[in-house]
Amino acid sequence: MSPHREKLVPQMLQYDDFDDRAETNWVPYLMYFQRADYRSDVVNTDRLGFRVSHGLHDHASAGGRLPEGPVRLLAGSSTAFGIGATTDAATLPSRLWSRYAPAAPWLNFAGRSHNSAQELILYLLYRDLLPPVEHIVIFSGLNDIALAQLPAQQRGQHGAFFFCGEYFEQMDALRAKYRTERKQPSYFGRRGDRRAQPAAAAKAPAPKPPLPELIEIATGLTGRHLEGWRLLAPAARITFVLQPLANWWQERPNDQEQLLFDELEVISKAGPFSKNYATIATHDAGRRYAEALAAVCSKAGVEFLDINPLVSRAADPGDWLYVDRAHFNDQGHDLAARLLAEALDLR
Repeated sequence: MSPHREKLVPQMLQYDDFDDRAETNWVPYLMYFQRADYRSDVVNTDRLGFRVSHGLHDHASAGGRLPEGPVRLLAGSSTAFGIGATTDAATLPSRLWSRYAPAAPWLNFAGRSHNSAQELILYLLYRDLLPPVEHIVIFSGLNDIALAQLPAQQRGQHGAFFFCGEYFEQMDALRAKYRTERKQPSYFGRRGDRRAQPAAAAKAPAPKPPLPELIEIATGLTGRHLEGWRLLAPAARITFVLQPLANWWQERPNDQEQLLFDELEVISKAGPFSKNYATIATHDAGRRYAEALAAVCSKAGVEFLDINPLVSRAADPGDWLYVDRAHFNDQGHDLAARLLAEALDLR
């Protein structure tokens, strides 16, 4: 039961249906993407899974109806996608296009639960569909440092991704299948012993790395991928924006936010936020992460903006901005769009 969530942010029930893992859109090289051709009053996607964005008198999406002339992209993961918005028109790219920076259309180029590698691969796979791109805003940062907490064998060379535990389990099962089917010396047409080997004993989970190591892992990956963006889009203005996690700037939540945050501590399938993200979800962690990101962005030739202190200064005490600690409601999306336009001098 989630009475506060159902009453205060009923649009999240539609996102629950949208995120149904049984309907995952598996995409080669990218792993997963949003459900394609999804229709509802809250969220709508095109034939590829990109969310539709809205201007004052028009709408568009990367895999659907495209405007003529140059466009701007709002890339990133679920916050950029607009989880929490009551309609497509209330998302960040839509608010930029319709109100705060309408000089060129904004396309929603975000992927739910993506890390920085997937954000880059998404552009690599679909850039051929786009008209000229004049500005790419990558509104991201949380997922890479959150995923840096996973074990080293899951992170590997290219970083961990959400649901990678399930991926490795399936690959291990497939590898075991091939091993049992490996040709053995046969007698009278029968293969050797194909009995399954006993499973290895489960290992105790490794402790999570300390904050400096988490920051180094996350920014190392982000820096590499931003250099990839720079190579793939040499003519575009590229800006990396560290998304505003509530814990990185809030002194205390709004009353409605507190009800939602407390409820999610109990009902979240991923476990309590306070336990999973204790190391990275503090004011100090956000500040240190932002400083490290600024350095890798400078090296990659990409603009950097930490929007957390801007939200902190602009939000009035008692403003209700979040549906959970990472995702905005409509008021939060509108505030963030305005601050982006002002800070980046967008028209």
